[in-house]
Amino acid sequence: MPALTTTSDGFLLHGEPFRIISGAMHYFRVHPDQWVDRLRKARLMGLNTVETYVPWNLHQPAPDGPLVLDGFLDLPRFLRLAQAEGLHVLLRPGPFICAEWNDGGLPAWLLSVPGIRLRSSDPRFTDAFDGYLDLLLPALRPQLAASGGPVIAVQVENEYGAYGDDTAYLKHVEQALRGRGVEELLFTCDQANSRDLSAGSLPGVLATATFGSRVEEHLGALRTHRPEGPLMCSEFWIGWFDHWGGPHHTREAGDAAADLDRLLSAGASVNIYMFHGGTNFGLTNGANHHHAYSPTVTSYDYDAALTECGDPGPKYHAFREVIARHAPVPEEPAPVPGAKLPLTTVELDRRAPLLPYLRGLPGTVRGDGPATMDELGVHSGHLLYRTTVPAAGDGLLHFAGGVGDRAQVFVDGAPAGVLERERRDETLPVRVPHAGAVLEVLVENLGGVNYGPRTGAPKGLLGPVSFQGAALRDWECRPVPLDDLQAVPFAPSSAATDAEPAFHRGTFEVESPADTFLSLPGWTKGQAWVNGFHLGRYWNRGPQHTLYVPGPVLRPGANDLVLLELHATTGTRALLTDTPDLGPENV
Repeated sequence: MPALTTTSDGFLLHGEPFRIISGAMHYFRVHPDQWVDRLRKARLMGLNTVETYVPWNLHQPAPDGPLVLDGFLDLPRFLRLAQAEGLHVLLRPGPFICAEWNDGGLPAWLLSVPGIRLRSSDPRFTDAFDGYLDLLLPALRPQLAASGGPVIAVQVENEYGAYGDDTAYLKHVEQALRGRGVEELLFTCDQANSRDLSAGSLPGVLATATFGSRVEEHLGALRTHRPEGPLMCSEFWIGWFDHWGGPHHTREAGDAAADLDRLLSAGASVNIYMFHGGTNFGLTNGANHHHAYSPTVTSYDYDAALTECGDPGPKYHAFREVIARHAPVPEEPAPVPGAKLPLTTVELDRRAPLLPYLRGLPGTVRGDGPATMDELGVHSGHLLYRTTVPAAGDGLLHFAGGVGDRAQVFVDGAPAGVLERERRDETLPVRVPHAGAVLEVLVENLGGVNYGPRTGAPKGLLGPVSFQGAALRDWECRPVPLDDLQAVPFAPSSAATDAEPAFHRGTFEVESPADTFLSLPGWTKGQAWVNGFHLGRYWNRGPQHTLYVPGPVLRPGANDLVLLELHATTGTRALLTDTPDLGPENV
């Protein structure tokens, strides 16, 4: 018998009545050296459980390669630490996770299979997921409750009712888990309406709902769908995520706490989404595409109970008070904000122009037309396309099918304009100074769509390119390597401004490492690394204007900052500050 079972109106854990009071925390969005701290703060808020997704695309980056289970991806260690803190775990292995995560957690090598039907009974999809579970579950089995571990429940898919109605596929996912030794309680989660709950749930599997308000209405919809069994909100949305160019979303703590109280007063179990949001480090952010493509920012602060840097926010204290009315809360004092680095100025006095550096690299792929990123086996970052234009004059460059997701155009090395998927750009007026001028197009993948039918949409140049109606041929395509910054040929620079894509580098001294926030006034758009650790993207369009730098990536003494600036900078300085700037609040 599994450790967690259901009754007509609640849960039993090891035969005793139990209410799940959980909070979401994604191990892959938090520096591993900070897991213990965040888990302790979860317990001190009154949580008895934590929940996490499992990103397939990070754990299995290649179809035939080994499973990655170290560093940020050491899920067994995270689960052991949760148990050591006295916390149970809800595990959500997908295959699809959404999570505002690149491609919703689906691996790029699978998305690039021609004609594959994602999240369906297509054997190409189910066979791939089965192979992944064959690798993953043996590593996790000691952490399942049946083996004495903390994992008391495992999710089947994720909000599937909002995507499809292939019940045979859902049944396959259920049996894939059961057939590989998962004895724990299984659950589905769907938005709290009859259509989604009907399409996304399975007989014999606990159905749960996701919502952030209108508690009585949504619990009523769940009870109508399942007249018996526990009521549970598996994602109680207490904040929201942000898109580049949009507002910074917040929710008033008292409002969220009042709804949490309504949930608990109704006897329901809850998973707070998010308890601690963390960060989309590197190039891991996702995107939405409803009416237009909208990439998600680097921060996943989510206006959560714990801030991006792990400090207790207003919701932490408000939720702790609410939980104490319904369940025991530790008598230990609530945590206080952590130490921050003193204000520090960084002079970036070395640079390396990007385009000349790329032109000298090996690995160029040639073709009659431009290839997509998938066709070139490049699944994140940038590609540089290069050809010549046979005719001089003023005219329109036409990119058939548009770009995925943002293209900077250069003629003989001079910036000529930008095209963006979110504006559905396909044409750009340019002046070609002479026949044979070199056309270069630097394309950035801004994040794979993580929700809806456009997951897996191609990146790069998406079709033929023409000038004045004549197709341009004989293309060179080069990936932009970002995994070995030591290879970048930095040279001293005293320039006060810069107007071309370039790497910039500087050093700064740290006496005692602590959390800090990187502020880049005067810089436009790019990515940042500290001591080789990829902090993520920055963009002056906001709303986010600082990048979180976890204390564990710093070291006493000299530290290294590298920026890849894609446009222009009006200065050579960066700032490390003790205060984040995620943009004006929009409650």
